[in-house]
Amino acid sequence: MAVETDFSQEGKKLTIKVKGRFDFGKHQEFRDAYERQRLRPETVVVDLKDATYLDSSALGMLLLLRDHVGGDDSDIRVVHASPDVRKILAISNFDKLFDIG
Repeated sequence: MAVETDFSQEGKKLTIKVKGRFDFGKHQEFRDAYERQRLRPETVVVDLKDATYLDSSALGMLLLLRDHVGGDDSDIRVVHASPDVRKILAISNFDKLFDIG
C-alpha cells in the first residue's frame, strides 16, 4: 500500500504515511486513511519520509484533511518532508496552516 495508517492505542493520534508520489492517484487511499476511522483523533501526523513527489492535488488533500479534523482548531503535523517538499509547502503558505517539521 502506498498510504499506511497507524492509530495510537489510546485513539488520540492518527499517523498517515505516504509512500511514493503524493498526487491525485493517492486521493481515495488518502481520504480513506482518515475518514474510515471509528474515532476522531486529537492529532494527525502526515509522515512524508517516503514521499518522492508532491503536487497541487496533494495540497488540496491536506486541506480536506484539515477541514475533516476540525479546521482552524485541528492539530495536524507534516513530518519528515524533504527539502523540496518543504519548499512547496512554504511557497503555498501551508506552514501557516500546519505544523511542519
